[in-house]
Amino acid sequence: MPTLTDPDLLEDIAEIGRVQAVPRILETVAHITGSRFAAIARVTDTTWTACATLDRLEFGLVPGGQLVLETTICDEIRQSSTSVVFAHASAHPQFSEHHTPRIYGLESYASVPIFRPDGSFFGTLCAIDSLPGNFDEAHVQRSMELLAELVGNHLDTEDRLRDAQTALTAAQQASDLRDQFIAVLGHDLRSPLQAISIAAESLEFDPTPERQQQMLAHIASGVRRMDGLINDVLDFARGRLGGGIPVSVRMVAALEEELVRVAQEVGIATGRQDIHVQMDIDGSVICDPNRLAQLLANLLTNAAQHGERSSPVTLKVRAADNVLRLDVHNAGVIPADRLQVIFSPFSREQSDQPRPGLGLGIYIASEIARSHGGTLGVTSSASDGTRFTFEMPYADAA
Repeated sequence: MPTLTDPDLLEDIAEIGRVQAVPRILETVAHITGSRFAAIARVTDTTWTACATLDRLEFGLVPGGQLVLETTICDEIRQSSTSVVFAHASAHPQFSEHHTPRIYGLESYASVPIFRPDGSFFGTLCAIDSLPGNFDEAHVQRSMELLAELVGNHLDTEDRLRDAQTALTAAQQASDLRDQFIAVLGHDLRSPLQAISIAAESLEFDPTPERQQQMLAHIASGVRRMDGLINDVLDFARGRLGGGIPVSVRMVAALEEELVRVAQEVGIATGRQDIHVQMDIDGSVICDPNRLAQLLANLLTNAAQHGERSSPVTLKVRAADNVLRLDVHNAGVIPADRLQVIFSPFSREQSDQPRPGLGLGIYIASEIARSHGGTLGVTSSASDGTRFTFEMPYADAA
């Protein structure tokens, strides 16, 4: 029997498997019909799939087993929404000549439709045997229809429970993210605020021009850092609200100059004078240059801070054939567990040494890439180091 791979059918089987009453329902069906095989089947317009079975007949079907739909009476039940019950096929005026009893060697048969509470058809609750049955057909039909209704109601309960669990998980994740956000933001804003406060107090006690210039520089640095943190928070909020980071695209003829300037600034800010830059931009590029500069600054800062100091950081940019490709490489290695969440917010690497920032840089870079209709990917290994690659198609400037 081929392995079932359809994800929808696999979920249907799992859904029936979560209904704890199913084994007792099948036992009851087998008892009232005297049948040695009972099953719940998912029936679609193309497939018949067993979701749960009780097999004392050695019929050979287990959950996930399938029959050719056209060979079953269940296909007719799906189309008519009508139960079919008979105790003795070979003596029945209609089903003595029906193909299903002949194909499977059946004498007794009982199958009723299962509907979800919204009225949609799920499948059938059925019982078969190769021997004639000794039961009241009308009584069996009414009893099995009641049991089928019970199965349908259980499916609805399972759906509601799953939705509630999904909503609860999402709410818990949002709560955890909010708590983490508040904690990280409070921690990172405290440092520049303290620096500004100390500098301001120093001005009161030593108002000499030289001291003023020194303290004003500290204040300006703290303000710039706080401004960067606040901008990251705003970009994070825009990304999480689903609208994405806004971009204002235009034709940019001097993108190369802008990106080279970013590389120089990051080198100065991080103390890395070994950022090697290769640029090959053919003509104008349709983009938001300020956002691309922000994306590059985040990637280069990450590479400069986390890469091996003994090896340079390399930046390669190429724009040709209406595709912009930006590649940032360093010799560091991202652990596998962190690589899985590298594009998530607050994914800062745990370290004994404090690091500036909220851990939003790579997340914001990925959102900028998405807002440009592009992609941002990453690879990392001991042999090749870490490489972030941004690719973005853009319209012909002509």
